[in-house]
Amino acid sequence: MSLLPVFLKLDGRRGLVVGAGAVALEKIASLLKTGLRLRVVAPDARAEIQDLASQGRLEWAQRPFEPSDLDGIFVVIAATDSAEINAQVYCAAVERGILANSVDDPPHCDFYFGSVVTRGSLQIAISTAGESPAVAQQLRREIDEQLPEDLGQWLQELGILRREVLATQPPGEARKALLHRLAERPLCASATCPSRLMARAPLEDSSTESEGKVYLVGAGPGDPELLTVKAMRLLQSAQLILHDDLVPQAILRLAPPQAEIANVGKRCGEKNITQGEINAWMIARARAGCTVLRLKSGDPLIFGRAAEEIAALTEAGVAFEVVPGVTAAFAAAAALGCSLTSRNSASNVIFSTGHHAQSHNRAPLPQLEDATRVVYMPGRDLRLLAQQWLDEGLPADFPCALVSRAAQPEQQVQSTTLGALCDAAPAVAPSLLIAGWALLESPALLQSAQEPVSVHN
Repeated sequence: MSLLPVFLKLDGRRGLVVGAGAVALEKIASLLKTGLRLRVVAPDARAEIQDLASQGRLEWAQRPFEPSDLDGIFVVIAATDSAEINAQVYCAAVERGILANSVDDPPHCDFYFGSVVTRGSLQIAISTAGESPAVAQQLRREIDEQLPEDLGQWLQELGILRREVLATQPPGEARKALLHRLAERPLCASATCPSRLMARAPLEDSSTESEGKVYLVGAGPGDPELLTVKAMRLLQSAQLILHDDLVPQAILRLAPPQAEIANVGKRCGEKNITQGEINAWMIARARAGCTVLRLKSGDPLIFGRAAEEIAALTEAGVAFEVVPGVTAAFAAAAALGCSLTSRNSASNVIFSTGHHAQSHNRAPLPQLEDATRVVYMPGRDLRLLAQQWLDEGLPADFPCALVSRAAQPEQQVQSTTLGALCDAAPAVAPSLLIAGWALLESPALLQSAQEPVSVHN
């Protein structure tokens, strides 16, 4: 069952609470804040509820519930200690088409009370559809601890400034972009506040960004929790998202519903779109005032064709920004539980792809071994790469590990040696090869490097 999160305007409407005990008091306190014209029906009532009635803040009918109490009511809460009475109230409400909530009885609820975090006009409501109010309350506490106390005051000032912009600036994409920029900036009371000056300036002068902007963003290895805060913010506000094939749905689902999302990935040599077409798409949409997110797996500056895109954007005069991400090498090393560098065995790290790893570098043996080698996209057949490294002078017992889908739920780790690398089972894509003596310090790979070992996380 899917619920629609809504915020109801109850000011001036008529509401009913059946029951006047501790649970009812909690609901009454929430309802009175909305301006609801509230009536309470119960034979007896807590002293606090009687006080509210004497102050004229609600009406108390001191008697049992009658179906006629629902006449003219917009919303009703059944909060007695009798499941039979609560069910009676709910059924009578359903017959009349009235929204009803039977406390702690999910089957007899048209809606649920969420756990709410409030900062002035800002309300964040959390619901578990009645499954576990305790979980909702825990999340509320965690969110409450993270939000600034002055957020409500800032939102109020921003609202005033927004209405000023709507009244003075002409409608269109430029005004919309201005409002989004103001929502990301601090406000102060000074008449010379930069945000206020930007809001009041002619739109063509309110920002140096007369066009849209392209963001080259690293999506990390696939775990949404490994996104940077900035990447998350940009992902949730982008208008166009052009993503690589390796970016998982768990991350794409964080995009706003109105965002346009397109897969422009190239896997195993198959290309549905050329790099030139991607460049042209980014440039055209940015020039039209769009915020474009070029979302790349891992870090955008590691084997992500970023150099070509940066060159194209620079030549076109389109504003862009690079947002780093967690590259797959770091996630794979974390999966192995080892460092890529070691004071004892690895003072260098070499990043390469499967194609470029098959080099003709004939460096002296100590230099060759004094590095952790990280090979992105090593391919399924590792014989050529393994033979090349052996020919360069690396020993057959040089530790190797294949990591598939690092930091994702399907993560797999397979340890082996350079001599046995050609016989290793094909790794599930996307995969990465790490080789070096530093691997021997991995707790996950303490078993003999002479025999292949699989570790599944």
